[in-house]
Amino acid sequence: MRLVFAGTPSTAVPSLEALVDDGHEIAAVLTRDDAKVGRARALTPSPVAARAAELGLRVIKSNRMSPDVTAELASLDAELGVIVAYGALIDAATLDVPGRGWINLHFSLLPDLRGAAPAQRAVMRGDSSTGMTVFQLTVGLDEGPVFATQASPIGETETSGELLERLAGEGAAFLAETVQGISEDALIAKPQVGEPTTAAKLRKQDSAVDWAAPLVSVDAHIRGVTPEPGAVAHVDGQPLRILRIARPSEAIDVPPLAPGQLAVVGQDIFVGTGTQPLQLVTVQPAGKKPMPARDWLRGRRDAETLVLA
Repeated sequence: MRLVFAGTPSTAVPSLEALVDDGHEIAAVLTRDDAKVGRARALTPSPVAARAAELGLRVIKSNRMSPDVTAELASLDAELGVIVAYGALIDAATLDVPGRGWINLHFSLLPDLRGAAPAQRAVMRGDSSTGMTVFQLTVGLDEGPVFATQASPIGETETSGELLERLAGEGAAFLAETVQGISEDALIAKPQVGEPTTAAKLRKQDSAVDWAAPLVSVDAHIRGVTPEPGAVAHVDGQPLRILRIARPSEAIDVPPLAPGQLAVVGQDIFVGTGTQPLQLVTVQPAGKKPMPARDWLRGRRDAETLVLA
């Protein structure tokens, strides 16, 4: 099938590769404009743009659907548009440009968690499972009829970054199989069933940790915002990124701790929540590299009185 592929981050790259490997003709790859990356703020192509160039594919870069982009897409005579985390809306004028319209690979079981951050919000919510949906794109946000779904568990210690990386691989095979079914007219899109929920894009304020919440909620929140925007506590007004946490083993006798209060038990560091303490494994103080929590606390003279805010 002759396709247009739209995607931007690294999580979309496996899907592009899978469609190429399956023998589909990629008429063009649509991705967002080059972005300034790193301390040098050097303009850098998106991961999808870089991989498409390596594959010798035509690349169209745009952060929005301008009339010029719509006209260029229309000139490609593609049968189907395929979207994986493109990062911009496909407007009404562009929806009908490919003969079969556009389909989207979304990392939740729709209509649950419609929006920009379904995997992150699933982890933050404390879900034990999530999934993927390939649906027909419509004007409404993630409201289109569904071609196929596939469930996937969420590991007890899995961060949203780890979940997205895994779903990117699983989703590539799932998407390729669905595209093949569409090309053979073997799949019929059906309306979504169930109560919709939303998954808003994560913001800087999502970094804040409520240590007074129950352990399960604190654990889920920290894993859900890792790696971006990251979980951030404050010590003496200075930020401390919480990179890795763990639930304490039942064999470890941890004393009761007030929310945010720290304690050293053997070689491990624990912080109080609204219920049981949580182990701090890896942290990153402001201006320093990531380090084991015990090394960070060992370097402070006020270790016995510190409280995370």
